[in-house]
Amino acid sequence: MRTLRLLLVVPLTAAAQFPPPVPTGVLLERDRQVVAGQFSVRAPDNQVYRYRFDGQTAVESGNLPASVERLNPGEKVEVGSDPVAGSLVRYARTVRVVAPVAPLRVPADTRLRGARPAEPAPLTGTLTFAGVVSRLDGRRLVLRTRDGEQTILIRQDTRYVSNGDAVVAGELRPNMRVFVSAGRNLYEQVEAYRIVWGTIFQPGHP
Repeated sequence: MRTLRLLLVVPLTAAAQFPPPVPTGVLLERDRQVVAGQFSVRAPDNQVYRYRFDGQTAVESGNLPASVERLNPGEKVEVGSDPVAGSLVRYARTVRVVAPVAPLRVPADTRLRGARPAEPAPLTGTLTFAGVVSRLDGRRLVLRTRDGEQTILIRQDTRYVSNGDAVVAGELRPNMRVFVSAGRNLYEQVEAYRIVWGTIFQPGHP
């Protein structure tokens, strides 16, 4: 009888560790700057599930193809997955964004700039830096200044200005001479509110 009870309990426990075939939940975190990695989703019952992804994982956002690196924590997603032999972490075949995070104002869109007042936080900073972009990725830039290298985090609402005109983030490149208006977040990390370059800004050599 005791053996029978154990046989009944084990399958139930194992089943509880796996999510339903197509669960919907909130994206908590994901591995960044990698082609293959893992991400976690919190289901409506507050259970947290982890998934593996790679270059074959199909991602859809706003009915358009996307990629895992475009997903943002806080978005509601629907995950289609398959079990992985010998692992409790399932493989994510498909990820569909059901409800994205609040849309950002894109600086390059003059319609938004004219229709809505600019938010004060991204435009005002207590810190300023001038120098040459040494390294750059989607999350941070390393600026070579007179005093050495300064790492600055890039916010989702960081504004980019080239020759006096608002542009998209992709216009910023390594080895460009820029001026950065910044501030500190709750963790005392330096964040960029606005990055300016071009003929309007001509700082001295760092």
